[in-house]
Order: sequence, then structure tokens, then C-alpha cells
Amino acid sequence: MGKGGVGKSSTVNSILGERAVAVRFTLNIIDTPGIVEGGYVNDQALQLIKRFLLNITIDVLLYVDRLDSYRVDNLDRQIVKAITESFGKEIWRKGVVVLTHAQLTPPDCLSYDDFFARRSEAVLKVVDSGARFKKHEIQDHAIPVVLVENNSRCNKNDNGEKILPNDTVWIPSIVETITNVATNESKSIFVDQKLIDGPNANERGKVFIHLILAFQYFFVIKQLQKWIKDDIAKSPKSSWE
Repeated sequence: MGKGGVGKSSTVNSILGERAVAVRFTLNIIDTPGIVEGGYVNDQALQLIKRFLLNITIDVLLYVDRLDSYRVDNLDRQIVKAITESFGKEIWRKGVVVLTHAQLTPPDCLSYDDFFARRSEAVLKVVDSGARFKKHEIQDHAIPVVLVENNSRCNKNDNGEKILPNDTVWIPSIVETITNVATNESKSIFVDQKLIDGPNANERGKVFIHLILAFQYFFVIKQLQKWIKDDIAKSPKSSWE
């Protein structure tokens, strides 16, 4: 998942198009459409994605962005928040951040690894904030970040494998990361009708009924009773009393 034009479909094609590593299970990858339209998160697109995933278990979420984006903005925060609200914060315990367009030359003042580290840190801060992780939760579970270069002109090693400027053979690397996350101790996300419908407004309201009644008693009814008593005390007594 992610914005349009960041390389989601190309990444899927790259992974499925080459032999990477032998595993003991079938890898099903669902390429979702971009969830941004007109500079805002398209809630309808998210709802359609959820309905498409009905009765499917999510073992890994690939959150895709570009390495060559030099900043994060409010739209990035909106996207992470929308994903969290749609699937729950636990989806990020099955998350992998994928940074595409990784065959680049960083600014002169930075090495490739330093640039990668800074960009990763910036994206992860947005994810941690949007997922509403507490500090100890971030420390207990670090979201992995992988690099991807889908261009056919990507450099290759002597074995014909696509490599990045830091010599990482990236397709086996991302498949290994996906495998590790899919089999980690965190529970996979099963998309049922309840998740699609979201929190029931009526059920949410019931939580506050007792608080509202208590507020009314102590701050409204008690105050009215006091005013009535004060009014009675101040009123002149009748001659027959």
C-alpha cells in the first residue's frame, strides 16, 4: 500500500518475475491501487480494498514509498493514519517499509548508507506516530526497511542479480524480510466483516452513557437543587407561617 507512482506494481512484478529464494509456502501478493486522490486520502478506495480482502489473512503489509523523496509531509501522516484506522495498529507489527528508486546518488555531503539511514528514520517516525505506537512498543518491535530498484537498467553482479549501490542483492533481501515478518510472533490480520464495518457508533456511545449520567447528576441536578433551596430560603415567609 502507499501513494500512487511510488512503484508498488513494479515491485510486485520484480519479486514475481525472478527466482529469489526457495521457501516452503506460497507467496500471494495483492497489489492495491493508490489511496490518494487530489492530494487527500481516498476513504472510498480504502473501503474497496478492505472489501476485496474480505476473509483474507494479511501476513505482511508492504508500505511503499520512494527513497529519493527528500522529506515527509502531512499527506504521509494522513496515509499512515488511514491505514491504521482501517486495519488497526497491529497491522504495523506485520509491516515492512519498502523504499523504491534506490539506485541513486545521494547529495555530496552524505554517503549512500547515511542517506538511506536518514530517509528510513524520517519514514519510520511518520509510521510510529500514525500507528499511535507508544515509546516502549517502538523499542520492542522495529519495523524493517528494505531498498528496491525496479528499473531494468539496475546494476547487476556477476551472477546477473540486481544490486544496489551498497552491493545489496535486493530481491533475495526483500523476500527474506517478507518471510521473516510473515512468520514472526505477531498475529496476522484476518479481514472479517467486523473489521470492514469498523467500530459501531452505537457501541462506542454506550461507553460514555454512565459518564454523561454522572456528569448530569453532580454538575446539573445537584446545582439545580442548590439553586432551588437557596431560592426558597431567600423568599419572604407568608404571614400564616
